[in-house]
Amino acid sequence: MMGAARFEKVDAFWQFENEVTRQSRYVRSVQAAQFLEAVVATCSDRLSTIGAGAVFWRAQIGNRWTDDVVAGRRIPLPHPEARMKPWDDRAYEGRVNPKGIPCLYFATDRESAMSEVRPGIGSIVSVARFEALRDLVVVDCSRFAQPSEREQVKFEDDDIENLVWSHIDYAFSRPVVRSDNTAGYAATQILAEAFKTEGYDGIIYKTAFSHDGHNVALFDLNCASFIDATLFRVREVQFQFEQAP
Repeated sequence: MMGAARFEKVDAFWQFENEVTRQSRYVRSVQAAQFLEAVVATCSDRLSTIGAGAVFWRAQIGNRWTDDVVAGRRIPLPHPEARMKPWDDRAYEGRVNPKGIPCLYFATDRESAMSEVRPGIGSIVSVARFEALRDLVVVDCSRFAQPSEREQVKFEDDDIENLVWSHIDYAFSRPVVRSDNTAGYAATQILAEAFKTEGYDGIIYKTAFSHDGHNVALFDLNCASFIDATLFRVREVQFQFEQAP
């Protein structure tokens, strides 16, 4: 039955997001349940495998200190391994995880990892490298992601599946600002739980801070190991602006 599920409307994702964000999150309508069935049925065509040994990056603002007795000064060091990994028993709410359920967020390159924590000029950032301990099968939500609202990629009108997935891809990649209501995460969190239930290891999606970088969210906190960490200072931050509609 799952394999036969299909999206009924081009705006199926936006209807689902509206329901779980503004109407009913935990008890879902038949329409929302059918949408999730269609997501599960079609996501197998959007899988990527990240090989064991792949390197990921994770950043945290700040550093620790050690005393150089000989020189008589304090020396900054990167945060220790324990600080660069998420807690295993608590978590803030994120794009992929609900509050209380931790998730391992990485970037595929160092600059994207640092940009994701949005440091200010002059900030010190601890950046850690991690290595995948096994092959990881992830749902690739970067295929159609574009930095625009709702109408990202042009398809034929009858290509409903790709149109809906372009909206899903955008939902994972769209920029989020600190003032945003975290209820806006509800739709992507539910999709992530559906992927997790199907046995996939995580999600890969475009970062809003780089043309080439990607973010990787992994469900198993022990699927990657810490390699090392380095300190960086933010020298320059660039902004681009467009008139709001």
